[in-house]
Amino acid sequence: MKEKIRVGCGAGFSGDRLDPAVILVEHGELDYLVLECLAERTIALAQKRKLQNPQAGYDPLLERRIELLLEPLLRKRVKLITNMGAANPQAAAGKIIEIAKRKKLQVKVAAVVGDDVLTSIDPTAPTLETSQPLVTHGSLISANAYMGVEGILEALQTNADIIITGRVADPSLFVAPMMHAFGWTEQNYDLLGKGTVLGHLLECAGQLTGGYYADPGKKDVPDMAHLGHPFVDVQADGSGMLGKVKGTGGLINLDTVKEQLLYEVVNPHAYYTPDVIADFTSVKLMQHAQDEVKVMGGAGQSKPNTLKVSVGYQAGYLGEGEITYAGTNAVGRATLAGEIVKERLRSVLPDLRIDLIGQNSVHGNAFHRNEPYEVRLRVATKTSDASLAALVGEEVEALYTNGPGGGGGVRKYVHETIGIVSTLIDRQLVKPQIIVKTS
Repeated sequence: MKEKIRVGCGAGFSGDRLDPAVILVEHGELDYLVLECLAERTIALAQKRKLQNPQAGYDPLLERRIELLLEPLLRKRVKLITNMGAANPQAAAGKIIEIAKRKKLQVKVAAVVGDDVLTSIDPTAPTLETSQPLVTHGSLISANAYMGVEGILEALQTNADIIITGRVADPSLFVAPMMHAFGWTEQNYDLLGKGTVLGHLLECAGQLTGGYYADPGKKDVPDMAHLGHPFVDVQADGSGMLGKVKGTGGLINLDTVKEQLLYEVVNPHAYYTPDVIADFTSVKLMQHAQDEVKVMGGAGQSKPNTLKVSVGYQAGYLGEGEITYAGTNAVGRATLAGEIVKERLRSVLPDLRIDLIGQNSVHGNAFHRNEPYEVRLRVATKTSDASLAALVGEEVEALYTNGPGGGGGVRKYVHETIGIVSTLIDRQLVKPQIIVKTS
């Protein structure tokens, strides 16, 4: 049993940068690398891709990340744990094996499946957001339960080099290697609570090293163009030392850690995960050295009898049109343009959203002071009819010659949209399974 392990986080969302993970593997002296690349929106989009192609549905950047990481991972003997499997972990594992064979590398990949509960979910179950039955939101296309550590633990026991999952709770990606290394059991709730604190701190990667903290002149962060991603040295007692690779940009201090500790935490006394109900209120932080913060404390109690499920449904079509007005009275002309489109579509699309981007699209007119010299008009609607959605862009484009004067740079879009709601499912209905593949 190990006394300490080092776990790094090389990605905090699907579109994160590629190079920080490579730097962590090459120079971070890691035992484990975690790539946390899944969110409610991304898994619903992945399910949509899988519906169109049964061999698709994994993370769009999977191949590029693995091309860069596979050889150094194996050379440095760093195990990779990632949820880049998204809606199709088995196909993702197959793609990794394909890349390994092309590179003539020997690799063992374990895919963790079982989070897809679309056939098990009760369509009359209430949503957490509205308390309305799931079916009232539209046709369901996906339902993915937030699994915990169980499947990853089983995969670690196979000595796989890469473990790729679907929807697993973010902290669980980090807690599982701690349990595996230190022999923590599923009933060691205080240790699991401490591990969850560390996992929660690392899961958003660059946010911990200053990416979300930075506010120039108020909270300055050095060399953000080369922001390093974090790692943690975890002790068997659940305490950890946060750090980053020397020479990388960003910073780790008490402020960056406190901000991330509170990120997305509604109730610090009871932070629900599939593994434990964690208590963050006893966490203690200490600045140990430059870019090193020690994390102690945290606790936990039992694990919930239910698991959260992210449910995707067909939410119709989004129609958009944009056009820019510049020069004297730009705001006046853009406002008139919006009124023209609204009037022309009033009978078929009464619920248009009209924004003057850079003027009122975020906070309305609450902070409007001086009129800008240029502004971009955006008109948008959501509807169940794709042809009606297309009318928005058509009408905006027609403003070129139908006034007001001086418009340019039109863009128009129609997108099929996926809505997301959440519900709960009995955890006994969710059974993780492991599929092992070798090159």
